[in-house]
Amino acid sequence: MAESDSPLPLAEELRAARLVARGIARLFARNDIWCLTEMPLRNNRRADLMGIDAKGHVVIVEIKVARGDLLGDAKWPEYLDYCDRFYWGLPPELDRTPLAGEAFLPEHCGVIVADGYDGEIIRPAPTRALAPARRKVEVERLARAALRRMVTGGDPQLGPWGG
Repeated sequence: MAESDSPLPLAEELRAARLVARGIARLFARNDIWCLTEMPLRNNRRADLMGIDAKGHVVIVEIKVARGDLLGDAKWPEYLDYCDRFYWGLPPELDRTPLAGEAFLPEHCGVIVADGYDGEIIRPAPTRALAPARRKVEVERLARAALRRMVTGGDPQLGPWGG
């Protein structure tokens, strides 16, 4: 998340974003979608949440907790080439009216509202199928990232092997 004109200090924005991510992760887990936070993409962007559903579809969630950050984000369309479904993730108190505007491509994007306990899909994300070769690459990248995080999390002294 970049600095914004939010009334919240940056530390509070980060805390709020973590709570939204937690609520979405819980919602997804109940629906057999497993995700990672802060997943780097091959276009040098980073998805706030990226996961895989039971059918192998790739899901990306871009989390916004401040109106200025939401309105000022011009990079989000670059995520669409790396997922079958794209969602905006917002806290309940954030005005989601702008997401209905044409600039936010509502026909391509879903909306999830979440707090630190749970989340709810307000607008389902339509499936825009990735090419099978791209999906395979992205699923493998997610799997490798998950395994790397699991192994290095259990052994922080493991070192930088494996990139």
